[in-house]
Amino acid sequence: MSGIPITFIYPDGTQKIVNAQPGLSVLEVAKQHDIPIEGACGGGLACSTCHVIVESQEAYDSLKAPSEEEEDMLDLAFGLEETSRLCCQILVDESLSGIKFKIPSCSRNL
Repeated sequence: MSGIPITFIYPDGTQKIVNAQPGLSVLEVAKQHDIPIEGACGGGLACSTCHVIVESQEAYDSLKAPSEEEEDMLDLAFGLEETSRLCCQILVDESLSGIKFKIPSCSRNL
């Protein structure tokens, strides 16, 4: 299967590399590959259950900046870090090749 390789890092440190199709959100990719990310609102930017942490600052800086709405939702996320993002808001393209996303140990659905 062709695609753009991205890695999800589980809370226990286990890593899963998947091939992501361009144009999908990282949340959609996670769902396709049975990655345990909830995404309760279905990508509607109404929750923080698809919170991930971009493993490196360099990779985080290469992403399109989060919107004000995303930043507001991130404020509700469990385990927020400087490189936190909502994966429903990250669209797959070639620039994501090799990126790693850490999955927090918990999520918060208010």
